[in-house]
Amino acid sequence: MRTTVLEKVKRYPWLTNVTLYGCLFAGGDCVHQWFSRKKNIDWTHTRKVALVAFSFHGNFNYFWMRALERRFPGRSVGMVLRKVLLDQTVAAPVATSVFYTGLSFLDGKNDILQDWRDKFLNTYRTGLMYWPFVQFLNFVLVPLYLRTTFTGCCAFLWATFLCFSQQNGDGTASSAVAWILGPQKDQSPEESQVK
Repeated sequence: MRTTVLEKVKRYPWLTNVTLYGCLFAGGDCVHQWFSRKKNIDWTHTRKVALVAFSFHGNFNYFWMRALERRFPGRSVGMVLRKVLLDQTVAAPVATSVFYTGLSFLDGKNDILQDWRDKFLNTYRTGLMYWPFVQFLNFVLVPLYLRTTFTGCCAFLWATFLCFSQQNGDGTASSAVAWILGPQKDQSPEESQVK
């Protein structure tokens, strides 16, 4: 089966990479909702996350990885560090901004920049604790045709964090850890959902 999947990725790299990326991103929203201990999954929200992931994140990542490789080919330390630096200074802010503004737009919020203003800087800082290491491994170990898929697998965790930040948090890792540890046992279910 692994061979069949890799053959499809090689034969249809854009379609398979973007599809896997979008599915993994939407899966991150489902995990966020599961951790939130919601009685029912909000499939409308998951569809919105999937729409943003399929229409922007997967495509952007696919073409971004190829552009970086064309401009800075190879796996030498200098080339890899250039790619990581550009990824974190150009792509990361764009992707985070599109996530917050895209979901605010799809949610019909009057001010689609409010979540971005409130959470972008904290989210970007939190991302700097995760993405440079992921992308370093990506640029060193992963062949180009699988980079978007690898990034999508790592984005599964990131999407869980982003969905938490968008719905419950402030974009900081400490608020995410406190949230994962869960509501105190002496709270009623209504009190824990109010927060």
